[in-house]
Amino acid sequence: MIRVLLADDEAMIRAGVRAILAADAGIEVVAEAADGREAVEAALAHRPDVALLDIRMPRLDGLAAAAELNRLSPATGVIMLTTFGEDEYIARALSGGASGFLLKSGDPRELIAGVRAVAGGAAYLSPQVAHRVITELGGGRMAVGARARERTEALTPRERQVLALLGAGLSNAEIARRLHVVEGTVKAYVSAILTRLDVRNRVQAAVLAYEAGLVEGGEESPRPA
Repeated sequence: MIRVLLADDEAMIRAGVRAILAADAGIEVVAEAADGREAVEAALAHRPDVALLDIRMPRLDGLAAAAELNRLSPATGVIMLTTFGEDEYIARALSGGASGFLLKSGDPRELIAGVRAVAGGAAYLSPQVAHRVITELGGGRMAVGARARERTEALTPRERQVLALLGAGLSNAEIARRLHVVEGTVKAYVSAILTRLDVRNRVQAAVLAYEAGLVEGGEESPRPA
């Protein structure tokens, strides 16, 4: 059972999200919060697998709450759920340790898919957000790509392969099946990759994989091990 914390200052939004998640028998909302500070306290009390946080909340906004959860409860995956899709919010959410970013205007199926992906250790961006990130990375700065390629060159061929699959949005279990290894081996690779690339989480590693050209159009292009 995937345990979820739901934080939004609007009761009607919380009720709607809870109703969508209730359609999946494998997901349970174990706590709700109406502001960011309450969300952090609830997460520490209930230790959910996933925290769904609205960005604009009183006392402590969702971005600040995500950063606190990343520090105090790193086992809890954070998904930002908002009506706002501006680049500033996307960048701050991902750099703050969020593992997912969903728009409230998106397909309800994205919500369930996102919760399942983040609970499984993967990153998840709504299609609109993913398109924005990929377009920004792919449209632009050659210097950024060069620096990213230089950083990933320090990885072993197998680590680059794992990074490419991680960048394509696969969970540890899916990567293990793809590479015909046990999941514990993948976890060790991911931990080593995050350390060697000096990134906080899987989302930042996935962005770096896009910048380095290891992932194109959402499909992995790993080098042979």
